[in-house]
Amino acid sequence: MLKVIIADDEQRICRLVQVLADWEALGMEVIGTAENGFEALDLVKKTHPDILITDIRMPGCDGLELIRQAKLSCAHLEVVIISGYAHFEYAQNAIRYGVGNYLLKPIRREELMETLLKMKERILKRIDEEEMTQALHQDNQNKLSRLKGSLLKDLLNGEKIQLSREKLKETYYFDGKGEYYQTFVMKIDCDVRKIDGEAVEILREKAEMTLRNGLEKCCEEMLLYFKGYSVYGLLNYAAGKTSAIRKKLRDCLNQMEAKKRIYGMIEFSMAIGGEVGLPQELEDSLRNAKEAIKERLLEGTGRLLEGVPEGSGRLKQRELDRYAKRIEHAIEVLDAEEAADACQELEQDVIQIPEICGRELYEVVAVAGNLFAARIGIDSVEEIQQEFVAHYCKQCSKKEQLFGELERLQTHLIGQVQESRANESARPIRLAKQYVLQHFSEPITLEEVCEAVGFSVSYFSALFKKETGEGFAKYLTRIRIDEAKNLLRETSLSVGEIGEKVGYSDRKHFTSNFRKIVGLNPAEYRKLYG
Repeated sequence: MLKVIIADDEQRICRLVQVLADWEALGMEVIGTAENGFEALDLVKKTHPDILITDIRMPGCDGLELIRQAKLSCAHLEVVIISGYAHFEYAQNAIRYGVGNYLLKPIRREELMETLLKMKERILKRIDEEEMTQALHQDNQNKLSRLKGSLLKDLLNGEKIQLSREKLKETYYFDGKGEYYQTFVMKIDCDVRKIDGEAVEILREKAEMTLRNGLEKCCEEMLLYFKGYSVYGLLNYAAGKTSAIRKKLRDCLNQMEAKKRIYGMIEFSMAIGGEVGLPQELEDSLRNAKEAIKERLLEGTGRLLEGVPEGSGRLKQRELDRYAKRIEHAIEVLDAEEAADACQELEQDVIQIPEICGRELYEVVAVAGNLFAARIGIDSVEEIQQEFVAHYCKQCSKKEQLFGELERLQTHLIGQVQESRANESARPIRLAKQYVLQHFSEPITLEEVCEAVGFSVSYFSALFKKETGEGFAKYLTRIRIDEAKNLLRETSLSVGEIGEKVGYSDRKHFTSNFRKIVGLNPAEYRKLYG
């Protein structure tokens, strides 16, 4: 609804304007009336109306002064001047304030409605144009933001970029007015199995708001880029701001840490890359930040990590070789407990290495997981290896969690292989049962069934007994007798005819087998249940 104020020192005129117009049909409402210019101006400042209808002559502050001051408060205010013939020339002076709507007394309904309709059209057109302009501006800002963000994306993806200040400005629209650049990464660690996409999006929004509020004012320019559960940032700032920037980053991390009780089982950590003075050094700075964040595995979460430790300098091949040997038998017999022992022993071996660093721990577990997946011989090895490293290992905030993910991977893959082998074993049994159901009325033999499913008699017999808990001959007899029971209950066929229908050419043999299984002969069974 468009808001309207009516100002006239004659109350009857105010009432008349209110009565004459069909405000609801116009999509307008009168939100106030005033008897003088001062009162009207106060209403305008408080309510910010869309339309002001005012007399040109009023005590205190006249119509022209009212319009002038009202336009200062509401630049887009539409004004209708009410004027008598005697003051028409005076009213025309209002044109310099952008007033083009006049109503001469006495006011006629048709003229009032026509004037208001024209004003409404102008107002709605202006609103549409403003919204379109705003949308276009927002779209341009979004495109610019994405373009700037692509700088971090390209760096993270390992794109070979020959960066310079000119390149930053021309290609990525990053001005880089400050003397120094610094990258950072904020890591959000959580169990990806227990947190949904909506919760992640909320976390990202909170992280972005916290970082922007904390850093934008002390930087010449900043970029943020989200990838998975990590927030990557690039800061450009003036000389002498190094300590202030570090403090702000620490403050941002503390703010996120303070909200952990709200978010649940989530950990936050932050690492900063080296401060550099040249754009071409940004790649090194970002690499440092990515490696430094892994130190949370040893140093703990909630810390601002800086600098990349040298580490042990060992390739850790000896420990991995021992792990590979330990899992050989576990994989052969598909023993999850034995595989878990191998994982725990690997953890003990690695932890004991002097000066081991988080980066090296991460690498050991990643290699071990890839090794286990490759050795166990499953489909989609590369996909599983990639998911293990990129999806699960990266979300570990402690060394115990990291090795826990390795153990979980081992257990999962062993279970998968066990299920696959069980299905393979069950398949010939399913085929055999299907064959029996289709041919039990015929004088089928074990050899026939084995030939149908493609197995030797000895292997099939042992497999059938293992999978079903009974021998093949016993199973065939049970199927035949079950069908005979149905026929005895539901048909008037003779016992001999029923015996032939279920695969017995000899009535005595049929009757004997029936009595052994049911405890009654066929005739007795029919009397009781037929």
